[in-house]
Amino acid sequence: MTQPYLPPAQWYETLPTVYVSVVVLLTDADDQVLMVKPNYRGYWQIPGGIIEHGEAPHETAEREVVEELGLKPDIGRLLVIDFVPAHGDRPRPMMNFLFDGGTVTDPAQIRVQNAELDGHGFFAWDEAAALLPTATAARIPAARTARATGQTLYLPAQP
Repeated sequence: MTQPYLPPAQWYETLPTVYVSVVVLLTDADDQVLMVKPNYRGYWQIPGGIIEHGEAPHETAEREVVEELGLKPDIGRLLVIDFVPAHGDRPRPMMNFLFDGGTVTDPAQIRVQNAELDGHGFFAWDEAAALLPTATAARIPAARTARATGQTLYLPAQP
């Protein structure tokens, strides 16, 4: 005997869910990576945040850079898609989209959102990766490779 199909609303309730975040790779004229230091975390991050309801990833990218840094970025192509499994207090996996935000030609225009960030800085690629948690550090070299090759990279969860 075959099972009847569920109505769409019930079927969607049975599907697994993920959290979705977006970050933006911005570099300076010396090819250093812009990182931000949130006041609610013990580590640095690539500028970005969580997608809001009804927002597309590229829209989140622009909104977050405007909010955090006061810059109006030219959001370019998708460089990296990263999958991070559920861990600790986060009960669901996280999908992350990393977009190319181009070069910050005048760093003096950066206006850090003090309510959320303690500061910002430009770092060499290796230094920037070392500032991230182990689970997300691979985003930096992957973004560099993707920017150089023109190919989007997928980072699967590491065992």
